[in-house]
Amino acid sequence: MRPVTEEMYGVPRERVIGSATTLEYRDGDIYRTSGVEQPIDDGPGKPVHIWTRIGRKPLMAAGNSDGDIAMLETARFGLLVHHDDADREFAYDTGTEHALVEGAQRGWTVVSVKNDWSAVF
Repeated sequence: MRPVTEEMYGVPRERVIGSATTLEYRDGDIYRTSGVEQPIDDGPGKPVHIWTRIGRKPLMAAGNSDGDIAMLETARFGLLVHHDDADREFAYDTGTEHALVEGAQRGWTVVSVKNDWSAVF
């Protein structure tokens, strides 16, 4: 997401939190390595990554899968996007079953791509 968020959504890349490669300092410069930052930015790793970037829980978080449950639990406002529109985009809501149940129980705002969005892209 980070490379396209500014152009698509007007959100600067430095304000987007997500998975990252590992870095190392070498010969007066910083280089990316082949590793992946741990814990991986999925499931319980998401709120950890958010905390390490901003030093607090998120006020608002948006997700679209079961891997986002931990992040949505920690946010004051949780938004769950249900990708259920096979006609205008493609339906990829497999792996969202637990998040939809949790969202209903916890009062998260659930947005259906099919029923709630007038335009996708």
